[in-house]
Amino acid sequence: MKLQYSYSFVLRSAALCGVALLSFFNCSSTSSDLSNNTDNSGNSGNGGNTSGDPVQVWLTKGDQTVKLQQQGTSYFSGTSAAGTTIEVDGSQIFQTIDGFGYTLTGGSVQVINQLSATKKQELLNDLFSASGIGVSYLRISIGASDLNSEVFSYDDMPTGQTDPTLAQFSLTKDQALIQMLKDILIINPNIKILATPWSPPVWMKDNGNTMGGSLKPEYYGVYAQYFVKYIQAMQAQGIRIDAITPQNEPLHPGNNPSMYMSAGDQATFIKNNLGPAFQTANISTKIIAYDHNCDNPAYPLAVLNDTAANPYVDGSAFHLYAGDISALGTVHNLFPNKNVYFTEQWTSSTGAFSGDLDWHMKNVIIGSMRNWSRNALEWNVANDASFGPHTPGGCTQCKGAITVNGSTGYDKNVAYYIIAHASKFVPANSQRIASTQSDNLSTVAFKTPAGKTVLIVQNSNSTDKAFNIKYNQKTASVSMPGISTATYIF
Repeated sequence: MKLQYSYSFVLRSAALCGVALLSFFNCSSTSSDLSNNTDNSGNSGNGGNTSGDPVQVWLTKGDQTVKLQQQGTSYFSGTSAAGTTIEVDGSQIFQTIDGFGYTLTGGSVQVINQLSATKKQELLNDLFSASGIGVSYLRISIGASDLNSEVFSYDDMPTGQTDPTLAQFSLTKDQALIQMLKDILIINPNIKILATPWSPPVWMKDNGNTMGGSLKPEYYGVYAQYFVKYIQAMQAQGIRIDAITPQNEPLHPGNNPSMYMSAGDQATFIKNNLGPAFQTANISTKIIAYDHNCDNPAYPLAVLNDTAANPYVDGSAFHLYAGDISALGTVHNLFPNKNVYFTEQWTSSTGAFSGDLDWHMKNVIIGSMRNWSRNALEWNVANDASFGPHTPGGCTQCKGAITVNGSTGYDKNVAYYIIAHASKFVPANSQRIASTQSDNLSTVAFKTPAGKTVLIVQNSNSTDKAFNIKYNQKTASVSMPGISTATYIF
C-alpha cells in the first residue's frame, strides 16, 4: 500500500464517480448479514409469477440498512417488463477465476490473534469457509509490509555485514503469520496464495535502507535464491505459494519498507536470475510482473516484450491508485496468452460506506473482471480501531475489512462486503461469461463449476432501478435500490 498516490487517486475517483473523494469513503460497520433474511426490500418478483426458475438475490445497500442479506426470490418467465434489460450470455466464455480476497498482513494477524479463541475461530470461519463468505485468494508479504508493526526481512544482518550464502535465512519473525495460514488452510485447503516483497534485506540494496534504493546487480543471483528458499521453506510448513511478484509497487520507493525497481531491471532479474533459479529448483510458483498502478501499463508490457523474460512470466498484476481499470484489458489484448491480476486496493479511514461500495464494486470487482483479471483483492484483512499496526512511515489511514475491538469482538467494514458479494457466490474455477450493462448498472456474470449462473450488479443511480435479467430467452424482472450492490444466482 502506498499513500503517495492517494491524492491523485482522489481526483481520478472524483472524475469517475462525479463525487469528490468517492474512492475514499468508508464506513462504520454494523453486523452483517449472512442469514437467510427474506426481506423483500430492493427486490420485486416477476409480476407476481412464482412458477418459473427461481433467482436468488443477495443485497447490500449503500445506506447500510441492508448488508449482504438474502432477499425475496424472483422468477424467470417468458415475458418481460418494459425498460432496461441486462442480457447474460453463457455461450461467451472469458477467463477462469482464481479467487477473491485480501492481503493478510502481519498487522492483520497480530490483531486477529488478540481475539479470544472462540471469536478468532468464528471470524476465520466467516471469512474463509463456504458457509461464510468463502474468501479463496490471499496475498501475503515476503518479510514485512508497511502494515506490520516492525520492518524485517528473512535475512537481516548487522550494519556492514552481508550474507551472500543466505546462511542466516529464517522465517522466524513470520511464525504468527505461518500459523494463521495453517489455520486458514484447514478451513479452505485450496486457497491460493500470492506472495510479494516490500523490500529485500537492506544489505542487498544500494542505499542500505529499508526505504527506497535499488537491488545491487551483484545480488541479483542471491536475491533469486532468497525467493527459492522462501518458497521451499513455506512448502515445508505445508503452505504452497501459488505465485510471487518480484516487488510490491516497484515505482514507489517512499513507503517503509519499499524498493525501486525499473521495468528494465525487473526484466533482467526475471530472465537472468529468478526464472532460471525457479527452473533449476523445479519450482512451479508463477512469476507475475509489475504489481503497481494502472496508469503505467508500459511497465508490464516492457517485461512481457522482453523475449528472454517472457517465457518465465505468467502475467502482470495491477493496483488502481492511479490510472484506469481498462489498463488490464489493454495488456491482455496485447498478450492474450498471459494472465492479468488485480492485487490491491485500499479503503480509507476517512471514507463513507456508500461511496466506497459504489466505486470499488464498479472498478475492483466488476471492472477488473470485465478486463480479464483472474482475481480481485482488497487491501488488508484487519486492523485495530486506530488503523494499526503499521511501520513508522507506513499507512496510517488504511481501514481493513475487519476492525478488531480487543478480545471480545470485531466489526465488518465496507471491504468485507465488497469482496463478499463475489467470493461467497463465485468460487475458484468459475468462468466469466458475457453480460450487458447500461443505465448506470454495472454488471459482470459467471458460470460456476456447479453450473450456477451468478450476476453481480452495481446500481450507481441515486434512485431505485427496475430492470430485466434475460437468460436463455427467459426474463426475470427485478428492482434494486439506489447506490446498492446485488448478486443474483440462478
